[in-house]
Amino acid sequence: MRLALYQPDIPQNAGALMRLAACLGVPLDLIEPAGFLLSDRRLKRAGMDYLEKLDLRRHASWERFCEARVSGSRLVLLTTRASLLYHRFVFEAEDTLLVGRESEGVPEVVHAAADARIRIPMVAGLRSLNVAMAAAIVLGEALRQTSLLPMEPET
Repeated sequence: MRLALYQPDIPQNAGALMRLAACLGVPLDLIEPAGFLLSDRRLKRAGMDYLEKLDLRRHASWERFCEARVSGSRLVLLTTRASLLYHRFVFEAEDTLLVGRESEGVPEVVHAAADARIRIPMVAGLRSLNVAMAAAIVLGEALRQTSLLPMEPET
């Protein structure tokens, strides 16, 4: 299981997602360009000291990310444009969950490249959740389904 951020534009959300990935032991792919520097203090504040534990892979572009993907793994896009609800989707251990930019989502070429598109059900009339919140909800379900949730040592 992997988490991928497509050209993130809000450092606090990227930091929260990096912290989430580190805490859950999930590698994170950052597809650039980002709308901020990785040295941004807001990113570091949100990620805290967890960023040191993160398995982070940076990709200079969407094309470079596609070249680096593991063959046979599925790209699962979280999008408000999907009809399939995330809790009805059957996740696989090798899936990469992809979230788009807060401001724009992902372009059509990225949308079309996804092997699956899923969404979180919401109250009618509301647009979307914060990208970090959405990723946390779906990643938790994906890890639960695949038995990949980290186990705490027994005491």
